[in-house]
Amino acid sequence: MEKTIFEGEGIFKLIPQRPPMVMIDKVLTQFEIVVSTCLTIEKDNIFVDNGELRENGIVEHIAQSAAAMTGYSTFLHGKEPVLGFIGEVKKCCFFKLPEVGDTLETKLEVIGEAAGVTLLNANTQIVGTEQKVAECQMKIFLKQ
Repeated sequence: MEKTIFEGEGIFKLIPQRPPMVMIDKVLTQFEIVVSTCLTIEKDNIFVDNGELRENGIVEHIAQSAAAMTGYSTFLHGKEPVLGFIGEVKKCCFFKLPEVGDTLETKLEVIGEAAGVTLLNANTQIVGTEQKVAECQMKIFLKQ
């Protein structure tokens, strides 16, 4: 795993979400078009059912990873994080539902931007394994 650049309450500098809706706990890398984030799944996570993080929780984790990506830019300019919305999720595949105690790592890459819409590729896996959890493309709209 890479070096952590934001974690704990530092995450709130990047994303507008607050507990219990916070679905990232570390930002590992941050570049203009690439971000890598983590989430350790706790039993009290609102998206956990029968010891597994459900698909909607995985999608929310990916969306908040995208929020951290755009939030980093606003953070560098001394501004508050901007609210974003999922516009579309496509080419989405779930390979495994992660369990309580697992740590997810999601890598996002921007593949296009236009008119306030960002198109991302996302890949999520369980840290310490080669086990893929999900992959998808996501369109994010930022509130202006």
